[in-house]
Amino acid sequence: MLSLGSNLDPERHLRAAAQALRARFGDVVFSSVLRTPAVGFDGPDFLNTAAIVRTDLTPQALDDWLHALEDAHGRDRSAPRFASRTLDIDIVLFDDRVIAPTPQSHLQIPRPELRHTFVLQPLAQIAPDFADPLSGHTLAQLWAAHPQHATPLPVAMRALD
Repeated sequence: MLSLGSNLDPERHLRAAAQALRARFGDVVFSSVLRTPAVGFDGPDFLNTAAIVRTDLTPQALDDWLHALEDAHGRDRSAPRFASRTLDIDIVLFDDRVIAPTPQSHLQIPRPELRHTFVLQPLAQIAPDFADPLSGHTLAQLWAAHPQHATPLPVAMRALD
């Protein structure tokens, strides 16, 4: 399961990312696209969505492919961690795997960003019964217990066509 976000020409970059994901992985399930304020810096609002892809790639190979997609859309990796971006795609969950970062790889699954509304709300929308391998709770349960559950993020677009 992936989390996608953009706050620089976001509709264009998210639609292009959706097209690339479908071209590579076939049928992809997307959540609604949500609008959220920038976190950690002053900047334009982000548009965020979640996606489910089915792949035979390893988590690292998928992460590498996603980084190449981000790079193709002008992702500036020299920018500060909290900054505007054309495209940000993270593997949040990968089956029931738990992967810790190593000196050779930053990859961490589940991603700690799962705690953020802009990641959890759309994931719970498309995979409510999926269990987080760390807590054992479903995404629906995690979202129902989230402090922002009563004030969900607004929907900016129903779907990525």
